[in-house]
Amino acid sequence: MTDDRTPSASSATAPDGFPPSPGGHDPEVLRRRALDALLTARARTTALTDSVNEAELTAQHSPLMSPLVWDLAHIGNQEEQWLLRAVGGREALRPEIDGLYDAFEHPRAARPSLPLLAPAEARTYASDVRGRALDILEAAPLHEGGRPLERAGFAFGMIAQHEQQHDETMLITHQLRSGPVALTAPAPPEPTDAASLPAEVLIPGGPFTMGTSAEPWALDNERPAHQREVAAFHLDTAPVTCGAYRRFMADGGYTDPRWWAPEGWDMVREHGLEAPLFWHRDGGQWLRRRFGVTEPVPDDEPVLHVSWYEADAYARWAGRRLPTEAEWEKAARHDPATGRSLRYPWGDTDPTPEQANLGQRHLRPARAGAYAAGRAPSGAGQLIGDVWEWTSSDFLPYPGFVAFPYREYSEVFFGPGHKVLRGGSFAVDQVACRGTFRNWDLPVRRQIFSGFRTARDA
Repeated sequence: MTDDRTPSASSATAPDGFPPSPGGHDPEVLRRRALDALLTARARTTALTDSVNEAELTAQHSPLMSPLVWDLAHIGNQEEQWLLRAVGGREALRPEIDGLYDAFEHPRAARPSLPLLAPAEARTYASDVRGRALDILEAAPLHEGGRPLERAGFAFGMIAQHEQQHDETMLITHQLRSGPVALTAPAPPEPTDAASLPAEVLIPGGPFTMGTSAEPWALDNERPAHQREVAAFHLDTAPVTCGAYRRFMADGGYTDPRWWAPEGWDMVREHGLEAPLFWHRDGGQWLRRRFGVTEPVPDDEPVLHVSWYEADAYARWAGRRLPTEAEWEKAARHDPATGRSLRYPWGDTDPTPEQANLGQRHLRPARAGAYAAGRAPSGAGQLIGDVWEWTSSDFLPYPGFVAFPYREYSEVFFGPGHKVLRGGSFAVDQVACRGTFRNWDLPVRRQIFSGFRTARDA
């Protein structure tokens, strides 16, 4: 997930541009939820930055990514601008650094050359901002008639999501860095019935409600709820596995231009691609590097670190296609028994560890067929967590879209240049992952925790 979505609060749109939050949200419940989300995000940020030394924090491990210390101070700066200044009306603590941590002003490759805060100073700054932000949260009204940024705790939820998005970005940097292992986690749970699952499920045709007008912390591109008509189609029960992808490779998938979009074929030839990112061949065996560990590629785990072009090529080779964004959301949310669109595949309750692989609890996807408790009414599984799933759709606004609280979060990215990903990954926290959540990226991106599943017309 890109980090280039958070300019200064001075670019906020007019307050009346925000769709009204739904009734029935208890301010005290939302306050506790916001506090928990902010504390959870900060604990993760601390773990990601305390696990490496100062040299590793200030180094640029890839020109595709910022130094970790930039992300740390950027998190604090955005929290200062939105919670301390915009919501709390406080005087600026460090206005002179706003430009340094403006993601639109400085491309990632140039950020190491900036006069960034040193690690100790960045930690102190982020901590100072957080203490003041929690004071503001304690006193904020969060009621329906309040200011749009405060209503239903939106600004606090937005900042918690922003920090978790940067935590995912920092985890990508950890994957790209060389050197000793810095992060460890237990393996995800094994599937219990994978052998008996069908290869695909049928999603019936008809209308469904896409997007949301009810989720209090939904971001602007998820809004508003609207009706979509989707024809019947078949969808993979689980994401495409490494073993299935290896069959595509063995059949000359990277050497046959028939399967590739022209730009994708150009990418393959220019970079000499022959496998997903972080894979390499050792004799007759494919290995991968995962957070500093080299290991055999597991056949029954969802394939990871593939671009949209690679996902599209595989689907063509398999005689199938990538699902549209609307198809993906219908499969993940629509309950034919009630006609409702659910918050998550399993219902309206927040995710549990038994339902989805989220929050960096594990440093890899679970094997295909895992998380039976998290399956949708259709029988499709692992739609939330494990791997971001490429769709065939361009990132476009929904009918009635209104930018809030600033154009640069979504609006400036709309168009054919970015493809939509859905569902989250093991690197995503639940606060930034729901059935309506939309991610997007350039179709060449491979360092992100991306996979896919395929579809076909019924």
